[in-house]
Amino acid sequence: MIIAGAVASLALAAVAAAVILGAGEFQEPPAPEVTSAWPVAERERTIPRPPEPVRWPLTGIDAVDAEAPAATRIVSVKIENSPAARPQSNLDKADVVYETLTEGGITRFNALYHSEGPADVGPVRSARMSDTQVVPQYGALFANSGSSTGVNRALRAAGIENLNHGSTGVAYRRSQRRSAPHNLYLDVSRIREVAAERGLATTQRLEGFEFSPAVESTLATVRITVPFSRANTVAWTYDAEENVYLRVNNGSPHVDAVSGEQYSARNVVVMWARTSATGPSGIGGTTLEISLVGSNRATVFRDGVRIDCMWEASADKPPVFRDPAGRIVRLAPGNTWFQVIPANVDIVIE
Repeated sequence: MIIAGAVASLALAAVAAAVILGAGEFQEPPAPEVTSAWPVAERERTIPRPPEPVRWPLTGIDAVDAEAPAATRIVSVKIENSPAARPQSNLDKADVVYETLTEGGITRFNALYHSEGPADVGPVRSARMSDTQVVPQYGALFANSGSSTGVNRALRAAGIENLNHGSTGVAYRRSQRRSAPHNLYLDVSRIREVAAERGLATTQRLEGFEFSPAVESTLATVRITVPFSRANTVAWTYDAEENVYLRVNNGSPHVDAVSGEQYSARNVVVMWARTSATGPSGIGGTTLEISLVGSNRATVFRDGVRIDCMWEASADKPPVFRDPAGRIVRLAPGNTWFQVIPANVDIVIE
């Protein structure tokens, strides 16, 4: 019985082992180890930043031809603004216009042409002392009808490339529709051709203005009145639909003779400047010295708001504008009119 029991026990153990082995046959094999076929990254991938579009430095507007801004020299043209000179021609094609006082309380324009080169600009008149500071700041060729002995001497001292009517007559013409001296007109493209023929630089790289599509300000404005003198008062009214300022000169809309459109500006910048008489002009009254190198007060009007600030300018760079905290005040992309007035003159803001 003992032997039989042992045999029975061994038989049961064998069956149990067989069951265990049999159960093992139905177990799933372990999952294989997966290894990545990708290489180990040694540094983070970077995507090159797309190049910035090339923009005209005085307007901040994209250039259709990316090479044009650097390949085009700015032409500064002295344009008359007496009643007999209105309406002017192609003043609205200028990227930038400076308006400054002259003798007798009238004003004249220094119009800077870069992105456009119209063939009929004027009436062109004589240079003033303020041009000896404006023109070098933009590295421009200078077109004018001539100048007094003192102003001419100052132009030479400033190193200005002076392509006036007397020395560059082929780029100018006299209109039969007006009497002299209010009938001299200039072809901007032709003046550049003459410069090239004389071996003058026809290209330039200018550090222009800083621009932004919008600006933060709660100081809304609808109308700006700039009383240059008793002889000349200018007003700018904001057109919200077009987002421009429309110009009125001595109570009348100021329109262009070629386009028939009222002059408009995306930016109107009032610059206060130290102004003093320097001596007889030779035509009655006195020549004015207007300090446009250094710094003084300014107010930038854009997008229906105003930003009070300071302007700063060196002898060879255009002005920059900073708010009371020292931050750059940026212009709206588009054209700009600078209204340069004596430091003691107040404007009216509505």
